[in-house]
Amino acid sequence: MTIYSKGGTMNDIFNSIDDDKQPSIMVPMGDLDTAEHSPDTIDELAMELATIKQPAKRIAIIGSRNLAITHQQMIETLTTALVRQGNTIITSGGSCGTNAAAIRGAMKSNPDKLKVILPQTIGQQPSDVQDQLIGVPNIVEHSDRAMMTLADASRVCNREIIDDCNQLICFLSHTSKTLHRAVEYAEENHKVVTVFYLD
Repeated sequence: MTIYSKGGTMNDIFNSIDDDKQPSIMVPMGDLDTAEHSPDTIDELAMELATIKQPAKRIAIIGSRNLAITHQQMIETLTTALVRQGNTIITSGGSCGTNAAAIRGAMKSNPDKLKVILPQTIGQQPSDVQDQLIGVPNIVEHSDRAMMTLADASRVCNREIIDDCNQLICFLSHTSKTLHRAVEYAEENHKVVTVFYLD
């Protein structure tokens, strides 16, 4: 059976079948929506596909601090698996939640594949965060942000993390304004973005 693409009605399709010959179907195409792709859209898709196919990527994992223990365990397991596949994980400090789980997962697999970018300095982090960072070989501090509020420094930090990655994985709720801005920034900069909503 051969299928042709041609304008027509459903009656035209059925009338075109001849019992004495190999049947063919005429498919009407006039009513179908046509998808127009600009060159920019095609280039973006090609870039994203190339990123996904890379054997080793730089993957940023950021997200909410308010996570159930089961979600933290999932993030930890995911991060461990990503590092074992050869990926580098980029995250920020955190005593609990997404970032802490990502740090634990990467440290289990290969500490050299973990990069932690802090919003300010290690000394400005709570003591439990400082304890968690012991043994992390690649920590970036920012003494230039010491006088900023933690919220402002965190926003800048998220952008720095995203600038340094090929792909962003973000765990957030629908009310997480700072994280929503981070996701928008990643999309604007043509990163591959995966978002998990927790609510």
